[in-house]
Amino acid sequence: MVKDNKENNPYFDIINLTRPISTSHERMSHYNRAAQFSPFAAVVGYDGAIKETARLTDQKIELDESEKIVLSERLNIVQEKLSKKQDVGFTYFQPDEKKTGGEYRCLVGVVKKIDEYERAVVMEDGTRIAIEEIVEISGKLFKEMDGFFF
Repeated sequence: MVKDNKENNPYFDIINLTRPISTSHERMSHYNRAAQFSPFAAVVGYDGAIKETARLTDQKIELDESEKIVLSERLNIVQEKLSKKQDVGFTYFQPDEKKTGGEYRCLVGVVKKIDEYERAVVMEDGTRIAIEEIVEISGKLFKEMDGFFF
């Protein structure tokens, strides 16, 4: 075994010194110190792609003919009573822009118009809901149909 001495180790004079402590700077936290040495993103966007793949989406529910008829009747009632400016609740499917599936959303508000050409319900706040994506319509307008109030 070789002994540490000046001839064998060029750092012999400083190897056993204590670490200098600054009097002008606060000591860095372990978290901030670790952040300096964290690995860089070698493949840009890879982490986002992993998160996107892991993100869950719902599958769209297909309505049967009787449910479609009820929705059509409710849309007609909304159309007839637009001037009353009552709140109407919509549950609809919002397709995901990046992958198959999507999510179900609920929106309550006043309907501005029903755009038959583009097959969409236009709300007063500017939100557009595609008619084919609607799965439920509720509100006080339909109290004769189901006695449901929100």
